[in-house]
Amino acid sequence: MYTMRIVITAILLLILTTSVPKASAQQGVHDTILVGGIVVDNDTFAMIYLPEFEKTAKLPRYLARRREQYNRLKYNIYKVYPYAVTAADVLKDIDIYLAKYENDRVKRKEYLKSLERELNKRFKGELEELTITQGQLLVRLINRQTGKNCYNIIRELKGGFSAVVWQSVGLLFGNNLRREYDPYERDKDIEAIVAELEANYYYRYKYQRQQVLMSQNQRK
Repeated sequence: MYTMRIVITAILLLILTTSVPKASAQQGVHDTILVGGIVVDNDTFAMIYLPEFEKTAKLPRYLARRREQYNRLKYNIYKVYPYAVTAADVLKDIDIYLAKYENDRVKRKEYLKSLERELNKRFKGELEELTITQGQLLVRLINRQTGKNCYNIIRELKGGFSAVVWQSVGLLFGNNLRREYDPYERDKDIEAIVAELEANYYYRYKYQRQQVLMSQNQRK
């Protein structure tokens, strides 16, 4: 990094006869602009100083790669975060309903099956289009939003066997459903991006847009 002061010297050449007819040329108090000058031999040049600025050299390769990775992470988080917000709201409603019918296994089972059909109708196509990396991020963000890891969520809703099966499938793709979200160390970059996203209220727009699409699908 270095500091550079640029001094620009320009020649101001104004021939009124080439731009304004002599008969109409009139001299006024504001016709003259005073600037600094420098004399070189027998010529006088206008001299204008520009503010200092700093120019940095090209980023080292490892920093450029790190920035590219961060930008890719940011793109993926912006894409999946609305789903994590929706999941947190849905799980909150589920907890309320299941607590209300805690001793009625039939109603609980019917409710969960109905909800599963509804969620599949709304989101299955979109979620199937997510990449493996985006799926991993969604699992972490659901944990962040709900305070529960996805393994425990599946175990509560579908039972221990289903949780084990889905954990085994997840591990094949590097997605540990039991892993807890760590905003201070392991997931600090994710946390920083989500904090920025929330500060800009971007997720509210996405969430509201998602609700509109859901309402449209229900009418069909």
